[in-house]
Amino acid sequence: MSQTVADLVRHAGVVLKAAGIEDAPREARALVALALGVAPDRVRLLSHDNVPPDAAARLQDLLDRRAGQRVPMSHLTGWRDFYRHRFEVSGAVLDPRSDTETLVEAALEQPFRHVLDLGTGSGCILLSLLAARPEAAGLGTDVSPEALAFADRNARRLGVAERCLLLQSDWYEAVEGRFDLIVSNPPYITADEMTELAPELRHEPRVALTDEGDGLSAYRRIVPGAVSHLRPGGRLMVEIGWTQAAEVSRLFREAGFQEVSVIRDLEGRDRVISGQSPA
Repeated sequence: MSQTVADLVRHAGVVLKAAGIEDAPREARALVALALGVAPDRVRLLSHDNVPPDAAARLQDLLDRRAGQRVPMSHLTGWRDFYRHRFEVSGAVLDPRSDTETLVEAALEQPFRHVLDLGTGSGCILLSLLAARPEAAGLGTDVSPEALAFADRNARRLGVAERCLLLQSDWYEAVEGRFDLIVSNPPYITADEMTELAPELRHEPRVALTDEGDGLSAYRRIVPGAVSHLRPGGRLMVEIGWTQAAEVSRLFREAGFQEVSVIRDLEGRDRVISGQSPA
């Protein structure tokens, strides 16, 4: 008996819901669209069409990966929407999350012409800032050449590659010059917290998630090092875990930063620490 597209969507929804996927109906339509090779908004229009056997087989493979292995949806589609743009992603880079948009929005509240993004990954922070500020240029660093390759492709897609330099570097190791703004979303999850995370995070680079310690190691390098890489009055802005505001703020003040503030995300959780270098 032939299957229709609607049959596939119902089947996918049942499998995803049984696996505990939160938004099973939406993801079911997205996976069926992938299997069919069409845009998600076309699935409803095709609901009464019969499904080719190869498409049904592709869907089963996608369901095995999403529901069985808990591969993130973004790794199956190959992209993630972040801020105002679409970024190419895979297991080689940290999956951009809406919480990090808080950092982008806060950074855009004041002017800058030269920005440094430490641990740029997919480039989602740096490239979003450059796309919003046509007069600005930026440098993105990462220890991973695979991540830098993704950032480069994303920069070209967003049309900012000519204003963006990407450099393999362990934090400031290969960085020269001074900047108006330094931003970073470093690994801040503690080793103990890693076991409590959603299974999808097993498919992201562990080095981008945790320092295998107390979650503060990166800040102990980023914050003091920023002093010699910021112009007078320049800003340092870092994303944090929601329990880390006091400790990271202390590091800012000990390094001599002024106007140290905590910025909350849309859920009301501490998300970003901002500070200004001495004039």
